Amino acid sequence: MNNVTEKKLLQKNTKPTSMRVLVYDFLVGQEVALSLSEIEEQFGKVDRVTLYRTLKTFEEKGIVHSIQENTTTRYKLCEEQCSEHTHQDYHLHFYCKICKQTTCKEEVTFRSLGDLGVQVDELRLFAKGICEKCMPQTLQ
Repeated sequence: MNNVTEKKLLQKNTKPTSMRVLVYDFLVGQEVALSLSEIEEQFGKVDRVTLYRTLKTFEEKGIVHSIQENTTTRYKLCEEQCSEHTHQDYHLHFYCKICKQTTCKEEVTFRSLGDLGVQVDELRLFAKGICEKCMPQTLQ
């Protein structure tokens, strides 16, 4: 097992099982948010229920955040400051209608919400359009 990953999971009060380490290590290398099916494809013959439970545990512990797109839920690693008590997911999620990828646009934030004197438990910022990689293709 990966000692660095084990430490990260333990810091988030999550037991580092083999499946959790594999999923975490896979998600670290992803630039886009992925659905359960897309993650499952990367692991071949893996128990879908175990994979789903791993993602749900990660979400509860502040390791991943979920992004709801119509009927599909996608998962992306959280920022370090997320915890099991609050997700600091105050950035824009962008879905490209050409490449069908969802990315976190962390440069577009709403971090000042904490200055309002209220507790925000959940905030979903979602936009659809054409990403910077696909934009040149549409101009041809």
